[in-house]
Amino acid sequence: MSGSIPFYQKHHRHYDRGYRSKETESKLSQYQSSSRYAGSSTSSTSRSRGLKVSSHSGLETSRLSPVPKRAKPTYLAVDRENQIIGYVVPIFRGSQEFASGFSDTEEARVRETAAYMARRDLFTSGLEMERSEQFSRKEAMRESAERISLNKRIHEHEEHFKRMNEDSLMHPPEFVIKPRSHTVWEKQCVRLHCTVSGWPDPRVVWYKNNVAIDPLANPGKYKLESRYSVHSLEINRCDFDDTAQYRVSAMNSKGELSAFASIVVKRFKGEIDESLPAPRYGPVSEYGITFQTHIVDKFGVSFGREGETMSLGCTVIIYPALHHYQPEIQWYRGDVLLSPSKWYHMHWSGDRATLTLTHLNKEDEGLYTLRVTTKSGYETYSAYVFVRDADAEIEGAPGAPLDVRCLDVNKDYIIVTWKQPAIDRGNSILGYFVDRCEVGTTHWIQCNDTPVKFARFPVTGLVEGRSYTFRVRAVNKSGMSRPSRVSEPVAAMDPADRARMRGTSAPWTGQIIVTEEEPAEGIVPGRPLELQVTEATKNYVVLSWKPPGDKGLEGVMYYVEKCVSGTDSWQRVNTEIPVKSPRFALFDLAEGKSYSFRVRCCNSAGVGEPSDPTEATTVGDKLDIPSAPGKVVPTRNTDTSVVVSWEASREAKELVGYYIEGSVVGSNVWEPCNNKPVNATRFICHGLMTGETYVFRVRAVNAAGLSQFSQESEPVEVKAAIGGGIPHASPTPPYGITVLECVRDSMVLAWKQPTFIGGADITGYFVDYREVIDGVPGKWHEGNIKAVSERAYRVCDLKENRKYQFQVRAANMAGVGIPSLPSDTFLCEEWTIAVPGPPHDLQVREVRSDSVVLLWKPPVYQGRDPVNGFYVDIKEADAPEEAWRGVNNKATEKTYIKIKNVKEGETYVFRVRAQNKAGVGKTSDVTEPVPAVTKPGTKEIVVDVDDDGVISLNFECCDMTPDSKFVWSKNYEEMTDSSRLTVETKGNKSKAVFNTPGEEDIGIYSCLVTHTDGASSSYTLSEEELKRLLEISHDHKFPIIPLKSELAVELMEKGKVRFWLQADKMSANGKVDYVFNDNVLSQGEKYKMNFDRNTGVIEMVMESLTPADEGTFTFQLQDGKATNQSSLVLIGDVFKQLQKESEFQRKEWFRKQGPHFIEYLGYEVTPECCVVLKCKVGNVKKETSAVWYKDGREIKADEHLGFTEGVLKLEIAQISKKDSGVYEVVLKDDRGKDTSTLNLTDQGFKDLMNEVFSFIANSSTPLKITSTEQGIRIYTFVSYYNDLLQVTWHYKDSAIAFSDRIKSGVVGEQLWLQISDPTEKDMGKYAIEFNDGKGGLRRTVELSGQAFDDAFAEFQRLKAAAIAERNRARVAGGLPDVVTIQEGKALNLTCNISGDPVPEVTWLKNDREITSDEHCILKFESGKFASFTITGVNTSDSGKYSILVKNKYGTESGDFTVSVFIPEEAGGKKK
Repeated sequence: MSGSIPFYQKHHRHYDRGYRSKETESKLSQYQSSSRYAGSSTSSTSRSRGLKVSSHSGLETSRLSPVPKRAKPTYLAVDRENQIIGYVVPIFRGSQEFASGFSDTEEARVRETAAYMARRDLFTSGLEMERSEQFSRKEAMRESAERISLNKRIHEHEEHFKRMNEDSLMHPPEFVIKPRSHTVWEKQCVRLHCTVSGWPDPRVVWYKNNVAIDPLANPGKYKLESRYSVHSLEINRCDFDDTAQYRVSAMNSKGELSAFASIVVKRFKGEIDESLPAPRYGPVSEYGITFQTHIVDKFGVSFGREGETMSLGCTVIIYPALHHYQPEIQWYRGDVLLSPSKWYHMHWSGDRATLTLTHLNKEDEGLYTLRVTTKSGYETYSAYVFVRDADAEIEGAPGAPLDVRCLDVNKDYIIVTWKQPAIDRGNSILGYFVDRCEVGTTHWIQCNDTPVKFARFPVTGLVEGRSYTFRVRAVNKSGMSRPSRVSEPVAAMDPADRARMRGTSAPWTGQIIVTEEEPAEGIVPGRPLELQVTEATKNYVVLSWKPPGDKGLEGVMYYVEKCVSGTDSWQRVNTEIPVKSPRFALFDLAEGKSYSFRVRCCNSAGVGEPSDPTEATTVGDKLDIPSAPGKVVPTRNTDTSVVVSWEASREAKELVGYYIEGSVVGSNVWEPCNNKPVNATRFICHGLMTGETYVFRVRAVNAAGLSQFSQESEPVEVKAAIGGGIPHASPTPPYGITVLECVRDSMVLAWKQPTFIGGADITGYFVDYREVIDGVPGKWHEGNIKAVSERAYRVCDLKENRKYQFQVRAANMAGVGIPSLPSDTFLCEEWTIAVPGPPHDLQVREVRSDSVVLLWKPPVYQGRDPVNGFYVDIKEADAPEEAWRGVNNKATEKTYIKIKNVKEGETYVFRVRAQNKAGVGKTSDVTEPVPAVTKPGTKEIVVDVDDDGVISLNFECCDMTPDSKFVWSKNYEEMTDSSRLTVETKGNKSKAVFNTPGEEDIGIYSCLVTHTDGASSSYTLSEEELKRLLEISHDHKFPIIPLKSELAVELMEKGKVRFWLQADKMSANGKVDYVFNDNVLSQGEKYKMNFDRNTGVIEMVMESLTPADEGTFTFQLQDGKATNQSSLVLIGDVFKQLQKESEFQRKEWFRKQGPHFIEYLGYEVTPECCVVLKCKVGNVKKETSAVWYKDGREIKADEHLGFTEGVLKLEIAQISKKDSGVYEVVLKDDRGKDTSTLNLTDQGFKDLMNEVFSFIANSSTPLKITSTEQGIRIYTFVSYYNDLLQVTWHYKDSAIAFSDRIKSGVVGEQLWLQISDPTEKDMGKYAIEFNDGKGGLRRTVELSGQAFDDAFAEFQRLKAAAIAERNRARVAGGLPDVVTIQEGKALNLTCNISGDPVPEVTWLKNDREITSDEHCILKFESGKFASFTITGVNTSDSGKYSILVKNKYGTESGDFTVSVFIPEEAGGKKK
């Protein structure tokens, strides 16, 4: 019997047995029927690829029912094209335990159902069985002669095979006698044996279900022997678990070969129960026993990781429990029956079935099903197993490929296929590497040098007869993935040889197949047939063909030739080694070029004619990557799973399947939901977090690669599909059925939503109608077959002028509710009124204490003209009809209105009327009473601008149910276009995010929460509000770190350059990028960066500037999202000046390490107009010397050289032109020297003199006026006069042109202007201007009025006095003061006399006038010369003499003394 199956598992193919292959179905049927007997007979059918081999069923009891009429057995072995490739020679064994030779056709085996077998067994007899055995013996004897002739052919075939070997001594293994299959009873012994030839001697290994047999692991169970090339496997005391396929593998250095045999172990039914009748009386079910199977303690959805071990188990309860009765336990993955192997260990303890996955790989992912089969039926249980990728050995490397398989196996060529992994860990997969390993070794060899993108690759260069396994690795830019699970072993051999080898694998059948004809020697083979390009990619092209039609050709091999399209030049591809297989892969073809190909056969007789060339084939990927899947729709399933369905990729070729990924909304982290491609367009994603909201996406995969991802699905919250565990009921009936429009044969109805919707959304409504004739209602009819989602529906096919009643039913996920009460009776007649019909579907939203929002839909019946407005009426709920009053005096064109100024706590009802040009139409139905009360916990929509500048509307609801949803509307119309607004909902909060806010978004936004008591709110986004929000958004989106100071540069000690700025606020996480000319700088020897987060000072110090540092320096600040930057451009003269200053400062630092100038040589002018050259020095010591130089010549130390208090001075008292030159001071000691130079030449000397002139000018006195005998003089005094001083005299603000009458000059420190013989014309303002190279200094005086008169009068006086002084009598000179003369000598004195008129001359002696006589002669000649002569002086002439001259202007005298001595007196005195 079949148990209940979860609905999501019913979509899998193993829900029942109908999908099974004919082979499996037949086998199951035979197992079910044969188990009724004492020995559980097992019927099996052997199928080999390319062969149809007869299989012979063995029935193990001595009394079997007669075999029904069957087709004549054939002894010809044929391939798929029904061509004879050999003969089948059955081996007869005369025994009552075995009956060989039965050959049932497929049709006969299908007919052997359980019922047929039961009826046949009831009427069988021993006689009929004997006849059957005798018939088989005759058939075998008839063929004995043919067997003898076949032995000869086998011997000749072996000799031919040896000749084909390159080395007649060394040859690969060959089975002379292959093991044959056996069917034995339980607890019997069985032996498999074979004879193997080969050189060197092959090594033989026995396998059970592809697992090597180890005799030591099961002592006494297995016995292996090898003697004289005869090898045997003996199995002692067989039990039911020994039923398996056995393989013997022989391998040497020349190759490897395997042979197969099956063992079926049968059990006596006498062990079932002693109380039951003997088995031969029929099956158990005939005695009324029915088994009931229950699977409990089930395994659930499981998650594993590659490399782990996982066990799946269920407890099986079978009632009634019979001793020794064992059900058939089968495990499936998907629709594939699993067999015990090294990957799968199965165990049945009698009440618990366990499947152990020993080493998980992604190939193991899938739906696992346990099927328990009894005679009464079967029971199944399924659950999914997910296998995640193992951690990557290299971070970022992709996941391992999966499902590696070998196709198109030939002698030296195999196509390896695989499936791409689901994850690439963020980096696209660049391609795949294929590795091969020879069976029996552990050495892996990489088959391709460069990664291939295509998930299919031809491997060439294999050794014929050897077996290989393959694996694949994916690679991306991060590294190599883990290798895939290795493929099943496959032998490189001719497909025909493989078919012959597999022909011996049928259970309990011994046979020899000979397929080759007698070789025809010396015949050149013909053309290959049906050459075609079977596969073409940009990496390789695969050719396939059929051998020539001639039979029996000797050792045919092939040469492949290619030709570039458009040319006739054929080039042989495989020049060295001919191809043995009718398949060939060509590499190293130029992508994009077109080629044609042809093939030639060859053998020892020569090379045949080429085949017909292929059509031109362009090298490139012929298989396109599939397109992205279509719309993805997630549906709730359980608390941890979601059902995801999608639209298949369009026009996808060779589709492998789909990968599904899921992401928690807002996380941007995508995780694969499956690691093995699924072929369906529906998948259950397990392992999700309850309550989280997910989105999903899907991509398709084929051999060419993975498609683009589909569009993301709508978000879905993970919770149970049926309301998260809350029971639901069907909704209550709708009510308030009204007619919105009526025409001749249809009526539009409207109704109100049920008061209770059952806890789940209403999915639709169903309308029924019935005709009312004479007050008697008729039979109800369905108005709509498909549910309608709106609360209005047009019922058609009515009859005019008939009366009808209607009823409505609401439906939700729990079912369809009961119908409403029949409506009023409506007459179906066409409306002709001019005014509109009633509006409908009135809804009340946003109920507050002071306002209510009312929504409605326009009337269906428009009237004679279109509706152009609406009026809303309001009244208190308990007020009379006369209390209706209008809310709006002017009709509104909108279908919503916010009603304000309602009274808190009052209950209101509303209605709406529509109008057109004809007037106001019918009123709508009245709303339910609405109390104007703000419910506790009511929230309003809050506008928010987050740190990213994203503007969003946020609404929170505290009264949500598990099925509640947020419905956002603009202008009270639900938004379906997500291009303007993106809605995100999590828990009880919903957010509507503006994608690109603009004028298009202006409007009223509202949010309604379903399944609540009217929780809703609205927000009006006006133009002014939008502008304000955009400004805030910009500030948040691009926050600026405030700066106290912009980027600046300054020089530090040693000429270091410091770039710095100061930020106002930065957190500890703030960071700074230092950029120069768009290149980020880093800390090093050249750049020293520092960021003081306490003060916000950011600085970068450079040791020096080089020409390469010219450019733009930028500090880029980032603190979270806030950024700012400040730049400083240092180019051109600005940079050169800074570089020069930096270099100067650097030199200055080094200079100051020894004696140096603190202040370089300069000068100052003292108030006394002395020039002092001075400089200030530092870091000097006693040994420091200072030397002055002028024009390179050392100035000797004198009193002007001083060295006190670190100041050196050189004083120039009276500076003149000769003092110009270059002055230099040199400081020197053992630490170094420093030099200071002052250039006092040219402009430097001029500047110095200007400063001296400035001091002179400032020392000048005010101009004064004085008179002289020549005229009037204007003058000033200075403290010091220098000959280089330039002055300018002005008269009435004009420079004076000097002449003989007006002159200027300098006398000492006096500067004067002389006006000779002044007149009144000389009156006015006079000024002297000192030129000091700057503004100069001017002093003025007014020569006019009384000042002029006084000066002129004084001039006249002085002039007269001067004349008198000039003309008065004078003694000009010539007279000595004392004259000593010897007595007797003559004395003659002469003096000059001047005066006009000529003065009178009088001589006096001792103040007495003397006159001229002979002794004293007095003369006055020419009025100028007066003489005094004494001819001979005597002592009496001694005395005081005077000359007195006199005229009218004055008198003057001249005095002298004469002393006369006597010579004797003089001589006596000497003695």
